Amino acid sequence: MNKNRNNKNAAIVAVLFFVIAVSSTSLSSASFVSATLQAQDAAQPAVARRLGTVKAINGNAITLTPDSGPEVAVTVQPNARLLRIAAGEKDLKNATPIRMQDLQVGDRVRVRGQASADGTSIAALEVIVIPTSVVAAVSDQMRQDWQKRGIGGPVSAVDPAAGTVTISTSSFAGKKSIVVRTTKSTVIHRYAPDSAKPEDAKPSTLQEVHIGDQLRARGDRNPDGSELAAEEIYAGNFPNIAGLIKSIDASGGTISVQDVLSKKTVQLKIASDSQLHQIPAEMAQRFATRLKSALPPGMPGAPMNSSAGSSSPTAGQAAPGGGMPGGGMGAGSGGARSGGAFDFQRLLDQTPAVALADLHKGDAVAVLATEGTPASGSTVIKLFSGVEPILQAAPNGSQAMMLAPWSLGGAPGGDAGP
Repeated sequence: MNKNRNNKNAAIVAVLFFVIAVSSTSLSSASFVSATLQAQDAAQPAVARRLGTVKAINGNAITLTPDSGPEVAVTVQPNARLLRIAAGEKDLKNATPIRMQDLQVGDRVRVRGQASADGTSIAALEVIVIPTSVVAAVSDQMRQDWQKRGIGGPVSAVDPAAGTVTISTSSFAGKKSIVVRTTKSTVIHRYAPDSAKPEDAKPSTLQEVHIGDQLRARGDRNPDGSELAAEEIYAGNFPNIAGLIKSIDASGGTISVQDVLSKKTVQLKIASDSQLHQIPAEMAQRFATRLKSALPPGMPGAPMNSSAGSSSPTAGQAAPGGGMPGGGMGAGSGGARSGGAFDFQRLLDQTPAVALADLHKGDAVAVLATEGTPASGSTVIKLFSGVEPILQAAPNGSQAMMLAPWSLGGAPGGDAGP
């Protein structure tokens, strides 16, 4: 019995390793715009910046509602620069000077100036009005850059003295370590314990990155892909829970899951932006078959090759084009990237969404959650049900094929488009 339980435990962790890749919540347009404009402030003295919506205007005083955190009282200085970015523009080169009376309640603005010690007020030296169309354009541009130059994975080593952090990425082709190199200009953020939203992340340092954290980095890779020179980093602790649903409180928006690995019952909140998905039975079965075929030869449960000259990919080998061994999940699945490589994250994002009412006691689920706080507890970011065939696919000894925990993906917007 213990042997069977261990097999099941390993199988459930394998689900987390190979099935869940979170896109979480898209990096807000505010964050994208802030990142774009940040480079233009590089030559300026270190000052505070806030981006949000104008709630009220009274003379030279503005009440600003940021995307997260308390309201900010902004006092526009007499010598402050006020600009408006025109629709279609992505920088300040062609921005138009405006006056205080041109500002309106509801405008999206970024202010720059000297902040108070508690951050609740700022003496603004610059106010920039940013149209919604510009926010959307910059958002799309940044998302594409994260998809192109972003990587993500669990942290396996940190060396603050050398300015490096090592992450592990995994696929059916095997495990790979990537060294992320930082410089003084690398912008580092740490996710809030109760949020997976990048806009809620706080400025951080490499010293606050820990082994086991999930990390995303954007920058240029060396030719063999073993290193990345990071321009921007997001890191945080996101527990993964796998087990059986013990109870559901639809009115309270909570579920309890008995975590098979820790043997503890975990209470999880379902928020308005929690993503609940059901993996279709056919997809789960196909994935389970490929999971089993990826086991190294000789490991219990690994399939026997019918002949030494078989041309089928074996464990540790990727299918041509970087796909899954034995082919993808089927034609028209929408799981292929532009280069032909298989994108299981995108395929998962296309699985049917379900409501809390669709879940039942006894369902096997794999969950990505926030770290939580003693006061708030953990909140579901993503939950996948319908994983039973996948859990049954991992045989005895499958700990050896657990390449790394699931990855947050390469971009705060998610590989499929924070």
